[in-house]
Amino acid sequence: MEREILNEMHERMAKSFLDAIVLAKLRDRDNPMSGYDVVTFIHKKFHMLFSSGTVYSLLYSMERDGLIRGMWNQRRRVYTLTDKGEKKIKAILEAKEKILGLMANLFI
Repeated sequence: MEREILNEMHERMAKSFLDAIVLAKLRDRDNPMSGYDVVTFIHKKFHMLFSSGTVYSLLYSMERDGLIRGMWNQRRRVYTLTDKGEKKIKAILEAKEKILGLMANLFI
């Protein structure tokens, strides 16, 4: 039972923070990522397989919000961080301890 709960919480947290996960991964400006690359990265890091619809919907939303920039590279669309996206992930990372505290307070 505990393992099932942990797996469920792990998946819920990854889904809830998927935008932050993508922004953090895109901080390496020399490594633009396609939607397929994001799906593969999430699968390898979190052992979860998100649908391409979930990932592409998120990428399009982040692009509309000006957090990432999409461009065509041969036959695939790859994404990089914008300055706005860089500022957002920097703020998230600086608030990491506070975010962890919020998570801990959920269960008190």
